[in-house]
Amino acid sequence: PVTGFYRAVTPTFVREATYSFLKNLRSPVILANDFLQGELGRAGGTVVRFFVNSTAGVLGFWDVASKIGFEPHNEDFGQTLAVWGFEEGPFLMLPVFGPSNPRDLAGRVVDYFLDPINWWVAPDDNRIPIIRTAVSAIDLRDRLWENLEEIDKNSIDPYASYRSMYRQRRNDEIRNGSNSQSKTDLEPTKPTYELAEPNLTE
Repeated sequence: PVTGFYRAVTPTFVREATYSFLKNLRSPVILANDFLQGELGRAGGTVVRFFVNSTAGVLGFWDVASKIGFEPHNEDFGQTLAVWGFEEGPFLMLPVFGPSNPRDLAGRVVDYFLDPINWWVAPDDNRIPIIRTAVSAIDLRDRLWENLEEIDKNSIDPYASYRSMYRQRRNDEIRNGSNSQSKTDLEPTKPTYELAEPNLTE
């Protein structure tokens, strides 16, 4: 309901800018995990994206880096653990945060401490991390709105659909979008349910 209200009262360009700003804030976490996975080329791209978007993109509210050829990517410590060979474990449905597993849950904890905002700002004012977490949750639900509404309306077993969708999405992120098996032993199959990055301009 909160996200529904947010979508109703917030113009599309504001929602786009919010998403871009939040993604730019995650750059230090993405960079740390790029290095931990040995992805030096992607780490360089992350540095360029952060510098360009933080300056020409006005603190990241506009994704200027994508327009000049530096496409975004996502890395987190859950993916790093997968690259290091850790199994995902059983599927979990967490309150507020949604689908997860023990590996990704542990990754969330590590990413919290990797994020400079949490160890630089939080000791003096923990309201900023709390507000950021809440806004990030609303933004994520907004971007997945159509996908999740479609599952709720048409799926015979929504829970199984969420589980399958989450696992396919995470395997794709771990492989960096490659269909071939990479640095993990997960042996994922080609997804039958594609979860594309939503386009807020449509």
